[in-house]
Amino acid sequence: MAKIIAIANQKGGVGKTTTSINLSSALAILEKKVLLIDADPQANTTSGLGFDSSQKKIGTYELFDNKTEFDNIIYKTSINKLKLIPSHIDLVAVEIELVNKKNREFIMKKLLDEISKKFDFILIDCPPSLGLITLNALTASNSVIIPIQCEYFALEGLGKLLNTIKSIQKLHNPNLDIEGLLLTMYDLRLRLSNTVVEEVKKHFGKMVFKTIIQRNVRLGEAPSYGENIVDYDVTSKGAKNYLSLANEIINKNGEKK
Repeated sequence: MAKIIAIANQKGGVGKTTTSINLSSALAILEKKVLLIDADPQANTTSGLGFDSSQKKIGTYELFDNKTEFDNIIYKTSINKLKLIPSHIDLVAVEIELVNKKNREFIMKKLLDEISKKFDFILIDCPPSLGLITLNALTASNSVIIPIQCEYFALEGLGKLLNTIKSIQKLHNPNLDIEGLLLTMYDLRLRLSNTVVEEVKKHFGKMVFKTIIQRNVRLGEAPSYGENIVDYDVTSKGAKNYLSLANEIINKNGEKK
C-alpha cells in the first residue's frame, strides 16, 4: 500500500508546489514508484513537470467526477517511476459541485484506496486554501507535509492549519499524522532566516524535518523549463536538499534506500 502524503499550507508562496514537484521526482529517482496528484487549480505542478496546463487534459477534475477510468487520467512523466494526475483551471468548479454531495469529504479517499497498491508513495499538491479539495486530500492522506518559508510571516496561519488537521483527525481521518514541517527558502546570510529556524524548532521539535530547503536560483529556474531540479542541475543546492528530504522520508517510513 502506498504512503499517501498531502503537501498543504493555506498560505501561498511557501514552496508547496516546488516541494511537490521536486520531492516526488527525488523519490522516483531513488527507485520509488510515485504518483503525484496536482489538486491545485492553478496547475503549476502540471506545467512545472513539462505539461501544457492551458491545454485541457482529463485529470484531477475527473477524479472527483468518478466517471473516468483511473488509467485514463494518469500520465507518464520524463522520470521513469513518476506518474502525474494533472490539473486545470476547471478544477475551481469542484468546490461548488461538491457542496451538496453526500460524504463529499471522502470522495478522494475512496478512489485512492483503489490504486494505492500500485505505488510506494502518492503525493497530493493541495491548493492554498482550506476548502473542500484540501479537506478531501487530508481525509485521503496518511500524513501531511507543511512547508514553512523562513520569512517574517512564516508562522502566520499555521495555527489555523493545525486546528484544521485536528478537526479532520477527530471527524474524518483519525490516522492522519503530520509527516513533518519543512523549512523552505532558507538564506544562511539572513538573521531573520536563522531566527525563524530557531523559533520553529523550539516550538515544534521533532516535528521539523532535519533537511532545510535553501533559497536557490536554480530551484526557481527549473519549472520554467518544465524540469525538476535534479534533472535541471543535479549539483545545485536545491537538488541536494530535495534528495536529502526524499531519503529522510524513506528512512522515516522504515524503507531501505
